[in-house]
Amino acid sequence: MSLLVVGSIALDTLETPLGKKRDIAGGSAVYFSYSASLFCPVRLVGVIGNDFPEQELEFLKARKINLEGLQVEKGKTFCWHGRYVGDMCAAETISVDLNTFGTFNPVIPKSYQDSKYLFLANGSPVLQMKVMSQMKRQKLVIADTMNLWIEREKKALLKLIQKIDGLILNNDELKQLTGMYHVVAASREILKWGPKLLIIKKGEHGALLITKKDFFAIPGYPVETVCDPTGAGDSFAGGMMGYLAKTDDISIRNIKKSLLYGNSVASFTIEDFGLERLKRLSYAQLQKRYNDMKAMISV
Repeated sequence: MSLLVVGSIALDTLETPLGKKRDIAGGSAVYFSYSASLFCPVRLVGVIGNDFPEQELEFLKARKINLEGLQVEKGKTFCWHGRYVGDMCAAETISVDLNTFGTFNPVIPKSYQDSKYLFLANGSPVLQMKVMSQMKRQKLVIADTMNLWIEREKKALLKLIQKIDGLILNNDELKQLTGMYHVVAASREILKWGPKLLIIKKGEHGALLITKKDFFAIPGYPVETVCDPTGAGDSFAGGMMGYLAKTDDISIRNIKKSLLYGNSVASFTIEDFGLERLKRLSYAQLQKRYNDMKAMISV
């Protein structure tokens, strides 16, 4: 089934204890698309400047990622410079230059408007609502958010939450959004606002799926060498949504399986800088890791 992602496309400079890379392709929509394309074709909406490498666009096209919705503007592509130290659980932002992303106005091509699966990658809830206003009826809409939008655009975010099927956020964002400190209680509170499910990202400790009736927890995959955590959350979402779109099954049982696939993809992403590991990843390698994940949680 058709899968659409709307989000950022970036040129990242990354520093970790294992090295430094300058101006490499990244952004939420790109990590999501690479991951989801392991399962199904992807439609992408985003904006770049005329400095974005043509080679990276060819990589995207080769992965059956449709770029009809890609906007190319005069100027520079969104740039993020981040540094990871110690256990690399969190990034220190050195600099952010929004550039063309600062005036991004998402326009959904008519050929995309019938997409049955929609992922609103991390971004302003005002822009996320703009995307939804251009879409026909979807089977599943999942949105990502972050502390910045909870702090600056909470009213718009609460309006968005009423209209989506699922929300992805981490522990701190969950507490910030609700003012509550127990994960389950806070999640149940958000579910009263409209969405059918919440996915709580817990980094190296895995993820939680919470609905009104279900609670499901998965561990993180025990990766031996973490090179670069950038894009892990977006890769997780891409694997999850890609699997759901491929199977066209949004039953709770299948959503639980999709979390395992998402976690498996994310565990590969962090093994190299940027997109490098995803570019080399085969479906057979992914399936083996998925089977390993299943065995980990079986009694």
